[in-house]
Amino acid sequence: MSQNTPRTDVETEEKTIQGWIPSLATDLEIRAALEKAFDYRGDVTLTLKDGSTLEGYLFDRRSDAATLDRCTVTLFPKDRDEKVTVSYADIAGLIFSGKDTAHGKSFETWVRKYNERKAAGETNIALEPEKLD
Repeated sequence: MSQNTPRTDVETEEKTIQGWIPSLATDLEIRAALEKAFDYRGDVTLTLKDGSTLEGYLFDRRSDAATLDRCTVTLFPKDRDEKVTVSYADIAGLIFSGKDTAHGKSFETWVRKYNERKAAGETNIALEPEKLD
């Protein structure tokens, strides 16, 4: 998998961005990658320009300002109980590092798996929740 290309999950045949390291060479790439990070249902790791890293769940962003220094993301860090806000201009790198908890959980995926199990002769097929990590 190229670092700049989301991979296809072999089991579900769906695109996933888990593990993706997007290019952040331009303002447009930074904005697009952080928008995807906002929609991602797993942890991300930000590398800041001062060399520090911040891993956590990105739950908010302010992305409509004209310049990156006026745009921000807010995370719940994995290692502490607080909210941390970071300017887009301070971000040097981004990794979609955590498990995408929503990946493979679409209704279409469930129907496909149900039909496969039914075709294999299974009966009493029930919708079971996935165990939490």
